[in-house]
Amino acid sequence: MQRRKFIHRTTMASAAFLGFPTIVPAHVLGKESPSNTINIGQIGCGRIARSHDIHDTIRFKGTRFLAVCDVDAKRAQDAKVWVDDFYRERDDKPKYGDTKSYDDYREMLLNKDLDAVIISTPDHWHAQPAMEAAMAGKDIYLQKPTSLTVREGQQLQKAVQEHNVVLQVGTQQRAMPQFRVAAELVRNGRIGKLHTVKIGLPGDPAGPEAPEMPVPPNLNFDAWLGAAPKVPYTEMGVHPQNDYSRPGWLRIRSYGAGMITGWGQHHYDSAAWGMDTELTGPHSVEALAEFPKSGLWNVHGDFLVKHQYNNGITVYTSGGYANGIKYIGDQGWIFVSRGAYTASASDPVDQEKSAKALNASDPKILESTLGPNELHLERIDDQHGNWLECIRTRKTPISPIEKGHKACVTCLISDIAMQFSGKLEWNNDTEQFVNHPEANAMLRREQRKPYGTDQL
Repeated sequence: MQRRKFIHRTTMASAAFLGFPTIVPAHVLGKESPSNTINIGQIGCGRIARSHDIHDTIRFKGTRFLAVCDVDAKRAQDAKVWVDDFYRERDDKPKYGDTKSYDDYREMLLNKDLDAVIISTPDHWHAQPAMEAAMAGKDIYLQKPTSLTVREGQQLQKAVQEHNVVLQVGTQQRAMPQFRVAAELVRNGRIGKLHTVKIGLPGDPAGPEAPEMPVPPNLNFDAWLGAAPKVPYTEMGVHPQNDYSRPGWLRIRSYGAGMITGWGQHHYDSAAWGMDTELTGPHSVEALAEFPKSGLWNVHGDFLVKHQYNNGITVYTSGGYANGIKYIGDQGWIFVSRGAYTASASDPVDQEKSAKALNASDPKILESTLGPNELHLERIDDQHGNWLECIRTRKTPISPIEKGHKACVTCLISDIAMQFSGKLEWNNDTEQFVNHPEANAMLRREQRKPYGTDQL
């Protein structure tokens, strides 16, 4: 099916209910009514989907995974078996096998029974399926980074707003209490006037050369590449065929920017919470970075990025700092990290396993109690659970597209700054570099047709 015909069909099919709750409220039909069940489709069935997104969503009552989709037929089948087994055991249905498997998410989006989708694809396949899901009236849980480029992020934000769907970005540090507590203490002045933030974020190593290999028969490699440039297949550049360990595409610039976007959106999002800059960004950025001189992997290694904000705060990011966020004020500091938490078994967390999840220059800072008239930030217990709740209530989730886009932009302009010497001035309103056409040219990428957000 041609892409524009698909968009027309999904848009027309959803026109009748866009702007209204996809799920009939419980007070109308009863809490346990089948019509109150959120029917979910999973797009992308790799490491993060299996260990995090499906795993953390399927346990909620009132949800049902109806479908899974992956361009690797083996991964789609593994996900179907995983979901079927879960429901077979939970519901005591020995012959349960109702989960539908797709190899094209666009076909899945035509399923009118689906209310929502979770997108756990490689970074270069985030914005396009999210936009098409919004056009089809589906609510969305989107893994970070929000987009591959600033331009894609702008397009996605517009689509979500125009079609009035609930989109939650997978920046799950918002659900970890230590990050909220740190942000609350900072914003309520417990370390005095905040002037500096130091973010620890490791770089990626260089990799070996990778010879061309035959494409596995179970993988639609052209669809996997999508809008990215056509290149020969090699397993190290895509994902492992025999397990669900950390994939090689994470370290290739055609599909992302490395750790500055991979984990950077987590930390920049959390830091913005404490700096009260969630809907804006820095006015300047400058960076130094090392890049591999050979091998398949070509994202940044060791690096240092400096951002300056209009409120006087300077943010430094480097692998030389402990993995986490250190807020420094004129009366003390607070450090916050994930501790030993991992989203998957292959997360690179060696630096932070021994780090305290929350620490301060003076223990009394952490013992401080917020008064009723002080700022209390939104509190949730689970990122996926908050998304499901907002699907039902139509309230704004804790990590909406507007905040996700701004955090992702901070990552993306950091990557761009690594390609230039000196300071780049940034206009947050226009989302353009000031008087720097070469840097502005990197705010978007050429998209290989017929794929890409520019085709929508």
